[in-house]
Amino acid sequence: MAILSKDDAQTLLKKVLSYTTADECAATLRGRTAGNIRYARNSVSTAGSQDSVSLAVEARFGKRSGIATCNEFDDATLRRCVQRAEEIARLAPESPEYVPFIGPQTYLSPPSTATTLLTAATRAQAAADSMAVCAAKNLTSAGFLDGGTRFVALRNSKGLEAYQQTTNTDFSVTVRTADGKGSGYAIADVTDPAKLNAKVITERAANKALSSVGAKAIEPGKYTVILEPAALMAGDDLSLLGGLVFGMGAREADEGRSFLSKKGGGNRKGEKLFDERITIYSDPMNAEVPGNAFDNDGLPTKRQTWVEKGVVKDLFYTRFWAQKNNVPATAFPNGFIMAGGTQSTADLIKGTAKGILVTRLWYIREVDPQTLLYTGLTRDGTFYIENGKIKFPIKNLRFNESPIIMLNNIEAIGKPQRLAGCLVPPLKIRDFTFTSLSDAI
Repeated sequence: MAILSKDDAQTLLKKVLSYTTADECAATLRGRTAGNIRYARNSVSTAGSQDSVSLAVEARFGKRSGIATCNEFDDATLRRCVQRAEEIARLAPESPEYVPFIGPQTYLSPPSTATTLLTAATRAQAAADSMAVCAAKNLTSAGFLDGGTRFVALRNSKGLEAYQQTTNTDFSVTVRTADGKGSGYAIADVTDPAKLNAKVITERAANKALSSVGAKAIEPGKYTVILEPAALMAGDDLSLLGGLVFGMGAREADEGRSFLSKKGGGNRKGEKLFDERITIYSDPMNAEVPGNAFDNDGLPTKRQTWVEKGVVKDLFYTRFWAQKNNVPATAFPNGFIMAGGTQSTADLIKGTAKGILVTRLWYIREVDPQTLLYTGLTRDGTFYIENGKIKFPIKNLRFNESPIIMLNNIEAIGKPQRLAGCLVPPLKIRDFTFTSLSDAI
């Protein structure tokens, strides 16, 4: 039952709404069927699968709202879920930011490019291929593969109906040398699991691990850096580019809490804040990174440009903040695309007289939201570049840098690659600030 068809999902939601006596009611049905495999020290440690469906009901009386959830779908349970949402709504205080539910909408149909399913056998084979690469080179691997199919269906008492089904597979692997002194990392995500090649991805991480042995210390300071896509998008809680793009909220800017806040009030929409080569947009119809057709409110997504030639073109407006400012609301996308060129990371290295190659950043934390200053550490492969070649591995470094400054110090932009549901190019940046050394591998 984990993946319901559009007709089955809407039939169930229609039944749910038939039970309500509230002024407004909305129901959201979500389901996922997925599997994963995890391995460490070249041995599988866990594997499993998941099939789940859940229902959330929001009932409203005036400006009072209550939400209840359930994961059983017999008539008695559905009725009780609706009643519980109504009970909570009657007890809740009025919301000062109430906006009514929206009515029927017209949605795009993002492309679905999955041709195969990620089965237990294909997950096991991917893990085996990855571990074999490392075992043959006397390296140790630790990886995680997770993927499956999801659906979401919405329906409300104003006549809204929405449904979308998506697939995604994520893979990451860390490779260490036998003595623990070298480490490499690689990550990938795909819509179609048939396009995932765990062996090739692991080879990349293994080469980084072997090359990072014998790291030398260099003095912290300002350096030209080449940031691979994983350094821009992969982080434990936060990423450099993700933090910038998904931090472009109009309310935060208008209230003086954001890097987009203007002195004296208002926001910096329309201002040139970045290098003119920087263009960032979202497009749910992009074949490489198909997006969500609608957001949690049921607002339809569309191609939308956030930064064009360095100029802030648009901000994210919630329905409440849009109503307050008499502007259209913004459907929140689940990914973005940063325009780039044709150069590979290797090409960027060849064109660098002196600099540092950064495979990955982690432990990224926000220091100052108004300047978007971040701090964090390099890891899993950091190298010194000289005369267009990697000369030697270097010890990891702590950075203190703002993506705003970073995107004004662009020297070159490479070819965009898919990562974390986005398309992001490697970037060559001058005067990137490193503040201290780290002995961590």
